[in-house]
Amino acid sequence: MASVACYCRVSTEDQSLERQLTSTQEYAEDRLGAELGDLQIFRDKSTGTNTNRNGYQELMDTASSGEFDAVVVHSVSRICRSITDLERTAARLEEKGVALHIVQEGLTIKPEDDDPFQRALFQLLGVFAELEANMAQQRTKEGIAARQNNEDYHHGPAPLGFAKEDGQLLEAENYHDVVAVLDLVRQGQLSKRKAAQRLDTSRPTITRSLDRLEIYGLE
Repeated sequence: MASVACYCRVSTEDQSLERQLTSTQEYAEDRLGAELGDLQIFRDKSTGTNTNRNGYQELMDTASSGEFDAVVVHSVSRICRSITDLERTAARLEEKGVALHIVQEGLTIKPEDDDPFQRALFQLLGVFAELEANMAQQRTKEGIAARQNNEDYHHGPAPLGFAKEDGQLLEAENYHDVVAVLDLVRQGQLSKRKAAQRLDTSRPTITRSLDRLEIYGLE
């Protein structure tokens, strides 16, 4: 029986980890022969675009101690947001003899596995994850530039999640939380009322922000 760790991550406190938990646990039981009660579960609720997350760091530290021989994640995007993060994660796990199983993409990277197809696919998926994150950042920059060229911007307050400094629109400390919450509202997964409560603002402000999705990289 394999000793297995499952890693799950969502972007905000309002999102549920249930789907990823079910996916990774079923995979570990059905494909790896693990017992449900023996699985180690690591969780993160974070908007970060890198691997500086408590659950992730605990996962990697525990892997280094040799407590399990496989890690299961639902998809590439759940454990990394860039090809650098993906390669670093895989290398650290391989060094400790730990296999990485990615359920959605049907990919497994095992220690001392020399399958060139698996390696190429693994790297390609990492490239796409990084590209998606970079495209979202670029859309945000373009949206900010468009708003700064709009005369209305110069006479009004900074949009939700932004601050003004010397006439420039800058991301505020809560910017990533704002983006994640607005995305949930846009997808119908969160009400405007709950979004306003989470961001400590008003429903009209949420409505105005939803009319400006381009500055959040959500169009």
